[in-house]
Parts: sequence; C-alpha cells; structure tokens
Amino acid sequence: MVGFILWLLLLLVCWPLALLALILYPVFWLILLPFRLLGIGVDAVFELLRAIVMLPARVLGGNPGR
Repeated sequence: MVGFILWLLLLLVCWPLALLALILYPVFWLILLPFRLLGIGVDAVFELLRAIVMLPARVLGGNPGR
C-alpha cells in the first residue's frame, strides 16, 4: 500500500517518470526473477545441510522444542 501511495505522489509531482516506472517495473521484475529462484534454491540447500548436521542431536534428544 505504501508503494502505491508513493507512486501516486510521484504521479502528481512528475507524471512522465511515474508512467515510465509503471512500464519498467514488470521488466525489472522479470529480470530479477531468476535471482530470486536461485536464492530460494540456495536457501533450501543450506536448510537441508543444517538438517543433516543437526540430525544426530535431534535423534539423541537435544532441543526437543525445535
């Protein structure tokens, strides 16, 4: 909601720049999408490694709350 209000403020101050931002936002989103997917994959690998390393402690009863 804050982003929309900021865009409306930009529309009132400088409408050509606001329209350019409105057109270019999906392009930047598509360009950055592979990096987000890569980040999700890297995070999943680190969580898997963490689970493998912590498995012996969980089997032996360490930190049952987690």
